[in-house]
Formats: sequence, C-alpha cells, structure tokens
Amino acid sequence: MGSTKNSFSDRAIDRIIEMAWEDRTPFEAINYQFKIKEQEVITLMRRNLKPSSFKRWRKRVNSKVSLKHLKKRNSAITRFKCSRQKHITHNKISKR
Repeated sequence: MGSTKNSFSDRAIDRIIEMAWEDRTPFEAINYQFKIKEQEVITLMRRNLKPSSFKRWRKRVNSKVSLKHLKKRNSAITRFKCSRQKHITHNKISKR
C-alpha cells in the first residue's frame, strides 16, 4: 500500500479521487478500472485531501445511505454510469 502514490500518474490520482467523491461510483468500479482495493483508495484519499475534506468524505462513505458499496445499493441499480451517458469518447451531449 505504501507505493500507491508512486504507482499512478497525477492524472490517474485525480481520476481516482473524482470517482471516490462521486456517490454513485462504487469502490468495485474503482478497483475494476485501477486495480486498487478500497483500503488503498482510502489511503490515497487521506494523502491527497485536506484533513477536513477527508473526514467529510469518510463520514459520507460510511453513512447508511452510501452507494459506495455494492452490497448497500438497491438491486435495481445494475451499472456504474448514467443511462444517458455515452462512451466517454463518443459523448454527444452538447454543453450549454
């Protein structure tokens, strides 16, 4: 776990943090994309966030209504992304 910071580019770290902050992105999706476990995500967040931001994030993730764990999710939610989101490279939604 100590090499988590060294094994990712700054861009990858930014993306992991972004995914971790998103309520609907489960840890399993982060693991699928970046091959890191939940504990490693927590360590990465602790190292890269201000202490108050990290505490706020942990409180939200540990709440009873958190969607960060697939086991806590409603079984009707079967995907990691919005049904209106196309593949990132083919996103045709116009910016307003």
